[in-house]
Amino acid sequence: MVARIEGISKYFFIRHNRSYFLKERAIALLKGNFREKKEMFWALRNINLEVKRGEFLGLIGPNGSGKSTLLKLMAGILSPSKGKIFIEGRVAPIIELGVGFEPDLTGTENIYLSASLYGLTKKEIQMNYDEIVRFSELEDFIDVPIKNYSTGMQMRLAFSISLSIDPDIFLIDEILEKFQAKCFEKMEEIKKKKTIVFVSHDMHAVKMMCDRVCLLVKGKILDEGPPEKVIDSYHKLIAVEE
Repeated sequence: MVARIEGISKYFFIRHNRSYFLKERAIALLKGNFREKKEMFWALRNINLEVKRGEFLGLIGPNGSGKSTLLKLMAGILSPSKGKIFIEGRVAPIIELGVGFEPDLTGTENIYLSASLYGLTKKEIQMNYDEIVRFSELEDFIDVPIKNYSTGMQMRLAFSISLSIDPDIFLIDEILEKFQAKCFEKMEEIKKKKTIVFVSHDMHAVKMMCDRVCLLVKGKILDEGPPEKVIDSYHKLIAVEE
């Protein structure tokens, strides 16, 4: 196994009266009558999952079902509230646009910064630099600060950098439509050599690419198995809710 998840749960606190102005909040605190209303929200509950080396695992489910939270836990961006996660090898998370990027730095500067954080030497980055830029199709914008990049441009650069670091596990949260075909072509090339965990609402892509699929609903794994079977479960769920 390249990843093992044992009894993982994750909760967040939702604050319901954050709209207080600073002055109002200060007065309320001084008077002793300020009470912040917080609600505990469980994003994931008791998730148990094993991912095999070389497996392409899909995560599907309605919005708010915990898919992205699970990827962030696997990436080490979040810590679990309960349970344990065991990961073997180097992880490349392509999870949230801007993660690992410094907005005031250029594309080139972010390539060197991001790749160095994954342990690549300056010489290794230089060797991979031209291919990163070529694959991202950002030749004309690579010396522009990241804060001026569109969402798609950031995704393209993040994916290109992740390829260069030769990770053992890719964690991918959606792929933008215009860059999707190129990403899938590359992922098809590296399938079986690398482990890929893929969150998507595109059932055609999930069916085409994944070996196994998990359906998450309200923070729990509702179904797991071959793509066609689990996608069918998802469609039935949606039909009932409608």
